[in-house]
Amino acid sequence: MDLYEKNGNILYILNVLKKYSDEDHMLSAAEIQRKVEEIYNVEIDCRTIRRNINLLKYKLDYDISTRDDNGKGYYINKDPETDFEPGEIRAIIDNFSYANYIVPSVAKNIIRKCKNIQTVYENEKIKDYQIFSNDSKTENAEVIKNIEDISESIFKNKKIEFEYWKYAITDKLEKKIVNTPIVSPYAIIYKKQEFYLIGIKDGQKEFYNYRIDRIKNIKILDEEIKIKKSKSEIQDFAESSTEMFGGKKEEIEAICHIWLLDTIFDTFGRNVTIEKLNKDEEHFKLLVDTNPLGFKMWAMRNIDLVEVIRPLSLREAMQDVIKNAAKKYNV
Repeated sequence: MDLYEKNGNILYILNVLKKYSDEDHMLSAAEIQRKVEEIYNVEIDCRTIRRNINLLKYKLDYDISTRDDNGKGYYINKDPETDFEPGEIRAIIDNFSYANYIVPSVAKNIIRKCKNIQTVYENEKIKDYQIFSNDSKTENAEVIKNIEDISESIFKNKKIEFEYWKYAITDKLEKKIVNTPIVSPYAIIYKKQEFYLIGIKDGQKEFYNYRIDRIKNIKILDEEIKIKKSKSEIQDFAESSTEMFGGKKEEIEAICHIWLLDTIFDTFGRNVTIEKLNKDEEHFKLLVDTNPLGFKMWAMRNIDLVEVIRPLSLREAMQDVIKNAAKKYNV
């Protein structure tokens, strides 16, 4: 055994314990010896294994259960402060598998990392893992880097410049640069399975939402952000954004079918007022402070289940949309 292999003993043993041991799969010193030889082609005697495990346990603070503790063998206890539970790992894997904002190759890389921190027994449970979804993932591989760059610019109080892309129909369907704005970034939010940048474009005074998966080639500029916004102002804008249309909030009153009750909390949060109607158990009154344009888009999606009462301007806008739609369908 050369010097490098000898010095690597403790790491070989640690990796075997991490990958092949848990409370239901305790390893004896002889089993650890066989695993090390099988995986790393290195021979370690059992006395060396026990000595290194004591070093890991008492000098390096690894929570290793030993035969003295359990009467059977060795395994590493999970640290609730730093180690993920199997259900948490599965939730992370599911999130990145189905998230639209990340390209498949990056998602697969993240999933591989998640599996690498689990035991072989936990990974066996998800060996037949499949993704069942439509092909709606972004093609922008810069999303993760965008999040990093925007976070850095917010920390440094610096403006950013980037290309903003959208679909366009020319001779064929393609993505094209809409503009290259200079933006003061304030926050990143996650809504409707997408990441959004809350920022103010140069020359403007109001917040705007930018889809981060439509942003490419971010440059962090030397120019400092001059418009100061408080956390409460940022939060107020984020909470007022319905269908990701942000802006001035208004109190909106609507009559909704009971089927929409759960959806309303998912869409508007819990800062809403729900009132029963007399002698009508199928409908209720909704009062919510939100952006009218965003509410209009939401209400149109649920047109047969929502009636806008006020403000009158929003009710009239809904009536105009319905009339024009009726004409298209010769109603």
